[in-house]
Amino acid sequence: MSSQLNRDPDTLETKPTLFDRIFRDSEGKIVIAQPPNLPMIVGIVATVLRSVLATGQIHTVFNLIAFGAWFTWAWEETFEGVNYFRRAIGAISLVAIIAIALNLN
Repeated sequence: MSSQLNRDPDTLETKPTLFDRIFRDSEGKIVIAQPPNLPMIVGIVATVLRSVLATGQIHTVFNLIAFGAWFTWAWEETFEGVNYFRRAIGAISLVAIIAIALNLN
């Protein structure tokens, strides 16, 4: 006859809390910020160059590169983020990037 008291505590499954689902990744680590990935690095560089070169066709090129890189970063965070917090950041950024691009044109 087995009892609840005789169970091994390591095999008991616990439901993740709301905090765990929002801020922890699949390995159980809390993830709020991460090192920049390639789209973010390209977006930062293109945004700086777009600001420095404020006129001409090269400005337009860097503007398109910056938009594409930031859009890619936000899209990846929205659909492949490690936790719900990172996905929310991606979704909010995606909406903001599109709104800013529509407002600038």
